[in-house]
Amino acid sequence: MKKILLLSDTHSHIDDAILKYVKQADEVWHAGDIGSLNVTDSIKKLKPLRAVYGNIDDAKARTEFPLHNRFVCENVDVWITHIGGYPPKYNNLVRDELQSNPPDLFITGHSHILKVMPDKKLNLLHMNPGAVGKHGFHKVRTMLRFKIDGKKIEDLEVIEFQ
Repeated sequence: MKKILLLSDTHSHIDDAILKYVKQADEVWHAGDIGSLNVTDSIKKLKPLRAVYGNIDDAKARTEFPLHNRFVCENVDVWITHIGGYPPKYNNLVRDELQSNPPDLFITGHSHILKVMPDKKLNLLHMNPGAVGKHGFHKVRTMLRFKIDGKKIEDLEVIEFQ
């Protein structure tokens, strides 16, 4: 079993409140728009990190992190990308691969809107943790945490910062 903290759209913001939750996780996943690599460096000092770069990220972030990160955690096939869309309206750049080889868990960022929803047609779970950074139109900063136990994704929690 792994405890996952999922965040996105930090836009260079990291603080003790976020790091408190980082310390409680087994792994941290970042769905892009990191901003300063100080964010990911701070996380990596504490826990293993899986991340992708987003549209605001510079050449350093794009060198360190991929556009797409697909991996298996426990027995769950996970795909993280920054701009992926939502079921059933996926981004053109991922749509064909999603339809031909769907993961169990598809994670995106970019919208700053927290959403967790199943795609029954592709038999996957879509997650967007919203934005935990301080830049953007969102009023509440959000992250997600959950557990992966074998093939099960469970104990999903929303973490909010006003």
